[in-house]
Amino acid sequence: MSHEAMSLHQTVALLVLMAVIAALIHGKARPDVVALTGAAILLMTGVIRPVEVQAAFASPAIIALASLFVIAYAMERSGLLDKVIQAGVEMCRKLGLTGLWLLIGACGAASSFLNNTPIVVLAAPVVRDVAKSMGENPRRFLIPLSYVSIMGGACTLIGTSTNLLVNDMARTTGQPSFGLFEITPVGLIIAVVGGLYLLVFGGPLLGKQEIEEAEPEVYGPVPAPHDVSLGDSSLFEEHRRLRPWHASLSLAVFLGVVIFAALGWAPIAAAAFAGAVLLIITRVISAEEAYRGLRPDILLLIAGMVVIGLSLEVSGLATAATEGMIQWIRPLGPLTAMILLYGATLFLTEILSNAAVAVLLTPVAVALAESLGVSPRPFLVAVMMAASAAFATPFGYQTNVLVYQMGRYSYLDFVRIGLPLNMLTWLVGAMVIPVFFPF
Repeated sequence: MSHEAMSLHQTVALLVLMAVIAALIHGKARPDVVALTGAAILLMTGVIRPVEVQAAFASPAIIALASLFVIAYAMERSGLLDKVIQAGVEMCRKLGLTGLWLLIGACGAASSFLNNTPIVVLAAPVVRDVAKSMGENPRRFLIPLSYVSIMGGACTLIGTSTNLLVNDMARTTGQPSFGLFEITPVGLIIAVVGGLYLLVFGGPLLGKQEIEEAEPEVYGPVPAPHDVSLGDSSLFEEHRRLRPWHASLSLAVFLGVVIFAALGWAPIAAAAFAGAVLLIITRVISAEEAYRGLRPDILLLIAGMVVIGLSLEVSGLATAATEGMIQWIRPLGPLTAMILLYGATLFLTEILSNAAVAVLLTPVAVALAESLGVSPRPFLVAVMMAASAAFATPFGYQTNVLVYQMGRYSYLDFVRIGLPLNMLTWLVGAMVIPVFFPF
């Protein structure tokens, strides 16, 4: 490829990236349509070849996510999640306020493995009603419920689509894949410290406003959040009775996927795909229900963003941009470079989708580490942790939108409690990532 052609491709890639970011921030168009439009332009202008688009749409992250969506939807349809929430209610009745915080913690733990939208949709009305029954203001607990579920999702490779996407994009640059629980020590420490902050300061920061009796129900249309990777809450509106056989088999399949992936017996994508197919074969979930649980808008958004990310790489734009950054970052050393990358990711994830942030910064993380002559591992973990830390706005994450409606919070409530949490998780992340992932 000639120098002129490379420069033209870089210009097109940059213009498409800027247009996609502007459209995502504007928020009027569907994010998946925006991403696919950008991918189509890159394909038509020759910046990306069809074979590279094909690889993006068939990436292990897409296969793993689609399969996990089907498995989680099977578990939800079996009535299993409803049953678990009912058990949480009984615990709250016995233990009072302690039980309520334990229920919130349990939702965070479940979010390490399951999509956290159905968890919060089911748990939020329970938390609200239990808090009222104890004479407590539900506003003290609903934002913490959302934040804890977000932090829980960052504790494993499959807890959030962001982690899977960062892992997948890093693998394409030649980095070894992360294990299922490899990031767990870092994610868990951040989640525990964040949880303690919410426990101690959540009430005072959210204020002691009067309990309002007529909160709007969580079920119904919600404003489109920047992170649509969580799916459509309407899929989980219906409360279902427990079907023991379906619940047992869907749980067994899910645990099997986790065990196979954790022990390295099969890649996550292969294990999850086999599990999803097994649930269809055994009629735990029908093919039609499986397709309904797939959430193609999420998968197409991620595929489209991967194509845009690839355009930055193949055009040489990512390398050129990173080389420019490195000139002034290199003298600061790897730790400072990682801290700055964490901060940039934190900022971007409040205004963009997690998929967009992962696509933008994963190649930068690898190139930055390699230019400094250190392991890219801590930089990649920084992107994973920070890209899930959308605490400062109600629209950064769909679970935030859900509790924003139910608790009748103001925008500033999220800023007041979420911004210090962002700073705290940034500080803790900067301290613990190098311990578990040395440079």
